[in-house]
Amino acid sequence: MTTTGRGPNGPLAGVRVVELAGIGPGPFAAMLLADLGADVVRVDRPDASALVLDPAYDLTNRNKRSVRVDLKSEEGAGHVLDLAERADILIEGYRPGVAERLGVGPDACLERNPRLVYGRMTGWGQDGPLADRAGHDVGYIALSGTLSMIGDPDGPPALPANLVGDYAGGSLYLVVGVLAALRHARTPDGTGQVVDAAVVDGSAHLATMIHGMLAAGAWQDRRGSNLLDGGCPFYGCYETSDGRYMAVGPLEQRFYEQFTTLLGIEEQTASARDDPGRWPELRAAVAARFRTRSRAEWTEVFEGTDACVAPVLSLREAPGHPHLAARATYVEHGGLTQPAPAPRFSATPTAVRRPPARPGADTEEVAADWDVPGLRTAEGPVG
Repeated sequence: MTTTGRGPNGPLAGVRVVELAGIGPGPFAAMLLADLGADVVRVDRPDASALVLDPAYDLTNRNKRSVRVDLKSEEGAGHVLDLAERADILIEGYRPGVAERLGVGPDACLERNPRLVYGRMTGWGQDGPLADRAGHDVGYIALSGTLSMIGDPDGPPALPANLVGDYAGGSLYLVVGVLAALRHARTPDGTGQVVDAAVVDGSAHLATMIHGMLAAGAWQDRRGSNLLDGGCPFYGCYETSDGRYMAVGPLEQRFYEQFTTLLGIEEQTASARDDPGRWPELRAAVAARFRTRSRAEWTEVFEGTDACVAPVLSLREAPGHPHLAARATYVEHGGLTQPAPAPRFSATPTAVRRPPARPGADTEEVAADWDVPGLRTAEGPVG
């Protein structure tokens, strides 16, 4: 069960994390650790104008606390090293070499705390020909081959927001990495270490099953030609009469039979399931049927069945769906509706405990809790 409230909870309660402020996958990874109960202190810059979103709405900074440190000042690195000395995990998302130039690289931090897990989050990784190049999610998943699989075969690849690269291929791999390294660091002979998480590596790894299918001849290396990429007429999305969409996925025969019966497809047309040469005929028939009714009407038709059909809901619609409401998949905290922490734990439930951290708002509290009194003078000039 996921709850809202205050106080320590979650399986990572007692774990201390330092997050050097950045954008993209680093903050999301730190949010996930915070959701799981870790005490995450975000080290923000003095100049708040660098922020890309009003801090009050930046949900990736929920459940964290923030201090301001000017890393370019003479004392800045020392304050971060003081935090690192008391932490279990540190996360940074700078380009390779930047943390070292600022005096807070792995060597300096591990010298102060030999059991520290130092997590590095980049797009290209810490080495290789592109390591020093600028980039964003779309370029990383393009190079890893993952982007090539997504979208209509007659158009350009479709952009999956930054979910596949930054968050799935980046943040989640960083979290798995730092928690695995933390497990090692806490063994009797364990030590700290550096975790090099790169979006290109993670997004490539996500396609492991597809590479196996490709090698076996069960996957075509072109978009929209396969079972799971839109090439199959019974695995995709169809427009309804009101311009909305239904998602269809009855891959198994028994589910497919329910689907075609409820949709009203003739038996002869339904038999095209096992003949890829007839898939265009089947797709046209399915599309024509879906265009005869609204999304709400089709939702009612398939409700309570195993036909594997669901309405495509918008971000604003999703929290109101009865199933998601029953599971409290979304919660409201501080006036903001947001996804609840995931996954769920029976003995150590997670929670949205704090609203998004405001830069520097928790300096006094962290200075006392972590016994780093120098933080109180660490902010420098605030822009």
